[in-house]
Amino acid sequence: MASDPPADVRLLTEAFDAGAELVRFTAQQDAAGGIASFLGQVRHGGGVEALELRHYGPLTLPGMVALAAEAQRRWTLEGLLMIHRSGEMAPGDPIVLVAAAARHRRDAFAAAEFAMDHLKSESWFWKRERVGGVWSWIEPRPVDYADIERWADSPGSAAHSPA
Repeated sequence: MASDPPADVRLLTEAFDAGAELVRFTAQQDAAGGIASFLGQVRHGGGVEALELRHYGPLTLPGMVALAAEAQRRWTLEGLLMIHRSGEMAPGDPIVLVAAAARHRRDAFAAAEFAMDHLKSESWFWKRERVGGVWSWIEPRPVDYADIERWADSPGSAAHSPA
């Protein structure tokens, strides 16, 4: 929507404090009735020693900005935050934080989920993990592609909420 405030979209190479970012974002959302957020982090366990995300610079940030604009077009939002890391990360490190603020919770939930589904499956990132000292590339799973397919028919309103 033309009257939406600009989204805060960042691509970082250094660690970020997800809690502090969410507190800052929330403090700016006086008109919001609800704020939905998602934090993705490097999993502990499974022998994972590190995760690395690489990306194609000329497309990544512009693509993230376009994704934010599409979320703002589909839902009435008071604010949108998208932060994504690249580089090497250790278990427990935050990878991505998405938060959507809206007057009504359904718009906030839908916008945050829409952004995450697309960041996970249609992003400009290549992911690999190190287990036992060996790096292996990770491909998106079929369920990741199914997650974005459900948005293809979506008119982008709170009335259409994926199951």
